[in-house]
Amino acid sequence: MSSEDTILGIGSRVKHPAYGDGVIIEIDVAAYSVCFIQYGIKDVGKNYASWEIIDAVEHSDKVSFSEAEESLIKILENWSDVTQVIELGDKWNNGMMILKPEDPSMKSKEIPIDTFFHKIVMVRDRLRVMEQRVNASKKLSDEEKVNLQQYITRIYGSLTTFNVLFKYKDDHFVGEKSS
Repeated sequence: MSSEDTILGIGSRVKHPAYGDGVIIEIDVAAYSVCFIQYGIKDVGKNYASWEIIDAVEHSDKVSFSEAEESLIKILENWSDVTQVIELGDKWNNGMMILKPEDPSMKSKEIPIDTFFHKIVMVRDRLRVMEQRVNASKKLSDEEKVNLQQYITRIYGSLTTFNVLFKYKDDHFVGEKSS
């Protein structure tokens, strides 16, 4: 897709040869304001042809602030290792997880639940990044991407046991849905 043929909308994802990955956050008469992950906000001319358009969003004259904000959040989540704050369920605050071996001669291990929870959230976030990198890979075939995606989905399914720890259902692990 050529930038000469297309007017990109707010939320479009681009890859600039010098600034890297970014998202269009504002459209002016002659230029786009682009928020680049590593370089902040830069103006890029609408006729600039050397960048790669990763995900074009249709241009609209009317875009609300909340729509632009949602697009930016989505892009930052998809392109970076920045994680959002995920809250532990209130009932687990200041709790301890006790691992007690069957053998009475062995000592139990106590782990603060919030420490364990933080590790689970890190696993989830890293799985998401891996999933995005698989999907964006230019070296993998579509078949390889589908096969890897199926494994990732099964991993999410295996982690649903830990959903009991999350405060909000929207943060839960989701595996394969039965049909």
